[in-house]
Amino acid sequence: MLTAVVLLAVALAASAGSAASRPPFTSSIRPIPPSTARAMTGVSWRPGCPVALRDLRLVQVRHVGFDGRVRQGRLVVHRDVARSVVRVFRRLYAAGFPIRRMRLVDAYGGSDFRSIEADNTSAFNCRFVDGTRRWSEHAYGRAIDVNPIENPYVSGGRTSHRASRPYLDRAPCRKGMACPGNLLVGAFRDAGFGWGGDWSGVKDYQHFSASGR
Repeated sequence: MLTAVVLLAVALAASAGSAASRPPFTSSIRPIPPSTARAMTGVSWRPGCPVALRDLRLVQVRHVGFDGRVRQGRLVVHRDVARSVVRVFRRLYAAGFPIRRMRLVDAYGGSDFRSIEADNTSAFNCRFVDGTRRWSEHAYGRAIDVNPIENPYVSGGRTSHRASRPYLDRAPCRKGMACPGNLLVGAFRDAGFGWGGDWSGVKDYQHFSASGR
């Protein structure tokens, strides 16, 4: 019993030390710069999309990787939710919640599938909901997919991504996962976002959106 207590104390101390040694959280919100607009046009954004580039914002935040190292991530979101998104990632950073990578989806040619395969956390992408002609919430910049390998889209008990198969079993809640009541889900919920893990039928565990859709 004493050994277990000592080990727990050591683990907690190591965790606290790791948090204390991290550089401070930093973030920025700015209009889409010309270079980013050029990279997005014809890829994640095009004329006819339901939101104009002037209504989007480039958000940069520090985040902790799965290896514990601090990285700089980028997301494009609607200006209406930009400050809320920063608050979410500030909470995740303070707790050391790991994010695999955070790159604009343009780095993957605008392909949602390729971005997921890279376990990339992303937000804006002017695309339809799969199999429909209805705009995805991502097309408005009001949805974010977090750690999509660890948090797959599940339909009929299946996922389209091989690396996600171990995460079809949602218990226990493992590193980087979105689980009922955990920090990731709670941080987004407190910011007014709904979670795809609460949907009936299909489950989209990676998906957080301002509309809940």
